[in-house]
Amino acid sequence: MVSIKLILPMISAFIMLVFVILVLKRYVKRRDPHYLYWGIGLAMWDISSFAGSYLMLAWNRWVFLVWYLFGAALNAAWIGHGTVSLLYVRQRVRPLTILLVLGSLIACALMIQVIPSLQVSQFTTDVPISEQYRFIMPSATGGATIRLLTPLFNTYGLTTIVGGALWSSYLFWRNREMPNLVIGNILIAAGALVMGSASLLTRLGYASLLYLGEILAASLMFAGFLVNAKPQRVMQIPGSASAPHHQKN
Repeated sequence: MVSIKLILPMISAFIMLVFVILVLKRYVKRRDPHYLYWGIGLAMWDISSFAGSYLMLAWNRWVFLVWYLFGAALNAAWIGHGTVSLLYVRQRVRPLTILLVLGSLIACALMIQVIPSLQVSQFTTDVPISEQYRFIMPSATGGATIRLLTPLFNTYGLTTIVGGALWSSYLFWRNREMPNLVIGNILIAAGALVMGSASLLTRLGYASLLYLGEILAASLMFAGFLVNAKPQRVMQIPGSASAPHHQKN
């Protein structure tokens, strides 16, 4: 009998896969970089979900690497960077993009470095990997330097996602324009907060809520991106992204 703990993450992963395809198709059609960054972040989240499902069945250190690197470390930062790219002109976003790419490469190298130090004997298929990874990975002082970078990526992601929602709301309050941008960014921020809350509850021992949280978070963020993609009036704001009124999709 297939466990519900395996079914739920697979449902979440397949929902996100559809989401990733639609966002990347939007990038191919319009060439707006924020769709590319969103697509990369969502693809990381999706790959991590599939990796977590695999680790419910068997151990593989490279699958664990993918699960931690894309899930715990990088995906929120790339999604948040997409929101930054949506709100600000490319010249201002480019230095942050370079830093994010370099930081992601460094994180990948650090994660590869820690692979030989993983405590494989601590692994079990009886509980989700999100509950036991702390026992499998050594501490930051014990060789897992990647643990020092993970909070930086997540802080950048959460700050930019929530900050994007607040900033677009402020612009709407000030100019009474871009209502779609406000609603869309609020939905994206809500999805990120749901995911963060579910991860926290997992650490407290409520692992089943992680998968339900992933599905709810994916749905909220999916709705947010769809709302952001609708035609909307965009105002001219110093230092922010500008586009013609009633832009086409």
